[in-house]
Amino acid sequence: MGAPLPQAEAMARQLIKRTDQLSAERGQSREEVMAYLLRLVVQGRNGDVPPEFQSDKTPKSESR
Repeated sequence: MGAPLPQAEAMARQLIKRTDQLSAERGQSREEVMAYLLRLVVQGRNGDVPPEFQSDKTPKSESR
């Protein structure tokens, strides 16, 4: 997504670590959790706020 290689590697390690944490907490497969987290990354990169992260103060129609 345009990050320099060292930064991309660090982010990938963090993503894998969080995947393992959520997988254990939720009892979901690593693949399911990784797909969920990657969707969040893409939405965040696009400036979209996923519904589970919207507060009562953030209008639902506002995406940026």
